[in-house]
Amino acid sequence: MYWKANPLLIVGLATACIPMVAQAKIYVSVHEAQALLFPNTTLSKNPILITEDLQEKLRSASSIRHPFQGDRIWKTVEGGWFIVDEVVGKHEMITYAVALSPSGTITGIEVMEYVESYGYEVSEAQWRQQFTGKSASNPIKLNKDIQNIGGATLSCKHLTDGVKRVAVFYELALKPLSSAAKVK
Repeated sequence: MYWKANPLLIVGLATACIPMVAQAKIYVSVHEAQALLFPNTTLSKNPILITEDLQEKLRSASSIRHPFQGDRIWKTVEGGWFIVDEVVGKHEMITYAVALSPSGTITGIEVMEYVESYGYEVSEAQWRQQFTGKSASNPIKLNKDIQNIGGATLSCKHLTDGVKRVAVFYELALKPLSSAAKVK
């Protein structure tokens, strides 16, 4: 008995063997994210030196190992903050921006760049809206005060942890700066 190859089976197997290529999806640039989160507001770059001690406090508060970069911070004339950060999704980096009020409350987040093949739903406004109104005093924890998206669990978890890290960063580094500016 001879086996005759089915052409559809061959095409199907060949297609299944082609690796999925992750393609970067850039949603907004830094300038566009600033305009979305702080419309008609002037922002000035305000880099901050991140010490190893501060880095360790941020790691323990958020469980994120990727170092926080202090050169992507802007301040509004009204005292709000715009911070760009990145976390690992499943395998690739997710770049996002967080807007904070002068008191450290999250006023919005924007996913700026997403490289993964799956989990892009974290960029949808409905999911991002969950962070608005929260601060470092809130849990900002997946499946507690932030809902998960099926099929995007790792992206949801890591982005949630990243937003928590930014909120804690405000408490540890930016709030003292804001208080010092008021005293002057």
